[in-house]
Amino acid sequence: PEGDEINMCEAMDRLFQKFENQGMEKGELIGIEKGKREEKQNTLKEQLKVKLGTLSRPLEKQLTNTSLEKLNELTLNIFNVTNEEDILRIIN
Repeated sequence: PEGDEINMCEAMDRLFQKFENQGMEKGELIGIEKGKREEKQNTLKEQLKVKLGTLSRPLEKQLTNTSLEKLNELTLNIFNVTNEEDILRIIN
């Protein structure tokens, strides 16, 4: 890696080590991360339903399988979304 770049695996290992030192297990961290992703998914689905009226079942399913990173990207771009194609462009 160059400059301030860091390997994500190395960063996760450091994060896990930090929390282990604070008494948290990796499983707890994974559970917390999963909970954050599910909460973000639910919030985004509701916001997108308000913005677009409805969401197709395939899109709802795809949002359920989308990474937290992509959900965060969608959150930042939600004002630019005008249709489902815009959503798919962001999360794919």
